[in-house]
Amino acid sequence: MTKWLRFCSLFLLIGLSSYGQNSFNISGTIRDKEGKPIPGAGVYLSSYKMATVTNNEGEFVLPGLNAGNYDVLIEMMGYLPLSKNVVISNKSAKIAVILLENTIQLREVVIKADPNRDRYIKIFLQQFIGMTPNSVQCKLLNPQVLQTDYNKAENVLTVTANEFLIIENKSLGYRIKYLLNNFERDFKRNIVYYSGFPTYEDLPGSKNQRKNWANKREIAYLGSSQHFFRSLYRNSTAVDGFIIHKLAKVPNKNRYPDSLIDAKLRQLFKPGNPLTRLDLIFAKPGSSPLNDSIAYWRKQQAVPKTIEILNRAEILTDTLVKTLNHDLKTINFSDDLYVIYTNERETKGYTEMSNHAINRPLDIPNYQISTILLLQPPIKFYMDGGMYNAQSSLFSGFWAYEKMADTVPRNYISTTESK
Repeated sequence: MTKWLRFCSLFLLIGLSSYGQNSFNISGTIRDKEGKPIPGAGVYLSSYKMATVTNNEGEFVLPGLNAGNYDVLIEMMGYLPLSKNVVISNKSAKIAVILLENTIQLREVVIKADPNRDRYIKIFLQQFIGMTPNSVQCKLLNPQVLQTDYNKAENVLTVTANEFLIIENKSLGYRIKYLLNNFERDFKRNIVYYSGFPTYEDLPGSKNQRKNWANKREIAYLGSSQHFFRSLYRNSTAVDGFIIHKLAKVPNKNRYPDSLIDAKLRQLFKPGNPLTRLDLIFAKPGSSPLNDSIAYWRKQQAVPKTIEILNRAEILTDTLVKTLNHDLKTINFSDDLYVIYTNERETKGYTEMSNHAINRPLDIPNYQISTILLLQPPIKFYMDGGMYNAQSSLFSGFWAYEKMADTVPRNYISTTESK
């Protein structure tokens, strides 16, 4: 414990001047289940570069905050990590937290051998850290805390962790701690979903390294979803390089219904039909009338269920954004938002290799394009670009391509965007 306290005493309260006027704080006490204070616990703000430690009475203060929705993260050796949601409206907030012992950490862990574990970890890292140029210099330092589980029947890979993931991003100069809520890779539906709480601190570096990191951070931030929502809040999307259109998805009349396609395939594969094992896999057209039919209906399965129609009328910010209160704004819309960032172009690696590229009309250059699908309306967001309800939307395109390796803290201050 003494060694741990000595380590924690090196922590300084980290943070930049926030994006706006600071006037509130989050304070609190951290105790164990018997009510004893826990000194030396690390306390962080999720998605921010801000941290402190508890004093001998288990007390802490995170000062200089705007009104907003925050997740406070708490870490202490021997205890389970914990997140606590705090909403600041018009006054400072105080919380009381009870930490529970991490029994897995305290006892000897027996790891069951899994020949596929390395492959599962590789899939997780690709979908969590990303496959961008910045991800090449991004490394998970403690992969041993990950637990993987593959459900063969559902074809779903699940990854969990009972400790903070520690990520070293040498491209942007951050050390990231990430409290993983959940991660799922659904191979059947080709969907990746994960959620959790990151916190940031600067890596030590030379003057030249810090300058290089500053340049790369600015590139990572500009055009990001965080930049977009800050611009929405300030009504400066056009000045900041964003163009917003609507993307409608209508049923494809040239595609047969799933019920008919499935029925035809079941009929073709019914017992008694002269099919070989290779027929079931390849069913090459021209090899037999039966295989021609199988190939035809399988081709129908691949036909898109919907057709995308882009409305080229530009959506103006003042018609899209509504003010909910003095620090929170909202957007609500039908169809998808089609967001073009005109100040940067797509990279060749993204366009050709990422499988995230969005279709575009031929007269639109290869600007970075993302779409927003509304899941739980409305989307609520703050001045710093943070979202009150991140689960309210789903991003596609460039924003889906850039993952943890390309993120910056919510209190990041840009040097070039319009103020």
